[in-house]
Amino acid sequence: MASFTDLETWKQARKIRNIISGFVKSFPVEERYRLTDQIVRSSRSIGNNLAEGHGRFHYQDNIRFCIMARGSLTETLDHLIIALDEEIITNETLQAFQ
Repeated sequence: MASFTDLETWKQARKIRNIISGFVKSFPVEERYRLTDQIVRSSRSIGNNLAEGHGRFHYQDNIRFCIMARGSLTETLDHLIIALDEEIITNETLQAFQ
């Protein structure tokens, strides 16, 4: 595989990042530097870690970054659950990510 952009997992991470970037614009202003910032950063971290792992020359390094990407994905899901609990998003929005 020539580029990380060929990875299906990276393509899915990109979709998640773009969806989240779009809908956090509707979050309340008071959440801008709290939940909004956290969810954007964690969603970006998914693809970043996949790309960095792909760029490593050792299989074990790649695995380590894939594990970190999975952690960022789980963190993003937790931020979405917080947004649900705070009544910022609907259950249907949350279910679209699960």
